[in-house]
Amino acid sequence: MPEFDVFQWANNIDEIKNNVSVELFLFNKNYTPYKVRYSDVLMQAIRSLFMLEAVEYVIKEADKGLECREYELSDGEDKVIYRIALDKVGRAETLIHLIENEYKDIAYFTDDEYEFKRIKGIVAKFSYPGEDGSQKSFYIAKNLTASAALKGKLSWELNGESFEPLTADLAIKVPEGNETAIVDGHIVIFNQSKFEKLFQYDFKQQLISEQKAKELEDAYKLSFPEGLTLNALLEDKKPLVKKLQSVEIGEMTQEQLLDYADEMQLELMTDDDNKIIIMDDKDLGMFVNLLSEDYFVSPVNGRRYEIKSKKLLDEPEGEPPRG
Repeated sequence: MPEFDVFQWANNIDEIKNNVSVELFLFNKNYTPYKVRYSDVLMQAIRSLFMLEAVEYVIKEADKGLECREYELSDGEDKVIYRIALDKVGRAETLIHLIENEYKDIAYFTDDEYEFKRIKGIVAKFSYPGEDGSQKSFYIAKNLTASAALKGKLSWELNGESFEPLTADLAIKVPEGNETAIVDGHIVIFNQSKFEKLFQYDFKQQLISEQKAKELEDAYKLSFPEGLTLNALLEDKKPLVKKLQSVEIGEMTQEQLLDYADEMQLELMTDDDNKIIIMDDKDLGMFVNLLSEDYFVSPVNGRRYEIKSKKLLDEPEGEPPRG
């Protein structure tokens, strides 16, 4: 994918800023989008709060030394915005895929049916005709919190000198400030912490997760359903990834692991090629627990237990260390 030039993009959009159409979407914590209708009188406000705010910032700050760097090199510097490929950020990619490819199935948002308290963010889709006649688009996304909403029954509006009941069922305050843009398969990050919060993306955790996934697949023969990968299953499983960091991957062979599972009477399945089948989070958790030797049979009552935490004890006095 060619390197994305955010400065060229901003200059191009500035030239056609009055000829873009806008659609608004809310999306929940599962990154399910909802269509939102809006009054025509809000068009300029939407352009200003989402598009112009970002475009004008890039153009204005470019003359003051603003740089755009790869997100992987981020270090919280001033006068720097970051970029990352959209396909590296699973939740953002899923959201855009649904808007682009499942548009007809996206429902319109109503608080009665979907509840604003479940909403994670708001995204504006801007569309315009390209030079080749095709329709082009980009997105500006922002975080929304429950505190951004005012319930009509519990809120008043000040009209001149008089308080009056809020006439709407729900009022929303759209946050100011640049956060995240999605353009041509790239994400432009204006505010790193807000981007990471919006899409629950932790780059360092992602690197560790990918490394552990590779080590596991190098050491064990695993089988997944079509479309599912070990990387995808480990995503956001911080406790599992943390546990894997303390496990010597490969110290237990595949045969030993399967024997251990049989001994503990666990339903760890294998296919015809003797690959361990990982169907879902439950199977993955069992597999990691086996690697960590978190199951045992009590010599007292013969019952099977899963150990939630382990603390290595000192060797008894007078006995040499084992192993």
